[in-house]
Amino acid sequence: MASQLFPKGAGHLLGASTKVDLVADNIKILFYSGAITTTWEFVGDLTGASIVARSGNLAGKTTTNGVFDANDVTVTAVSGSAFAHVILYDDTPATDGAKQLVAVFDVASFTPTGGDISVIWNASGLFSIA
Repeated sequence: MASQLFPKGAGHLLGASTKVDLVADNIKILFYSGAITTTWEFVGDLTGASIVARSGNLAGKTTTNGVFDANDVTVTAVSGSAFAHVILYDDTPATDGAKQLVAVFDVASFTPTGGDISVIWNASGLFSIA
């Protein structure tokens, strides 16, 4: 699977009834070790045991000319299963069943060993809607 917006996540960005505001909402990432299904809509759709770790809120978020960007992020003391996906989601709703999935980024499989993991975003931004 290639890195992409979740189709329903794109709908939330573009005006679905439960909108995602990338700048105002609490946007986070999680590391995921399972297989991805593009029909998923919420964090609650993920297999809980496959969620390796979650970040704090992304900082420095901007949307300029259709490009979403944020500061690089470090997730501390990560241990658990090898993962090959970094998932961007809206953490503003109270429960995982309502937290909208936005995008999935495929990464080289990585097995955490209890140390910090830094996620360095592309200088051009996390993604664009063109």
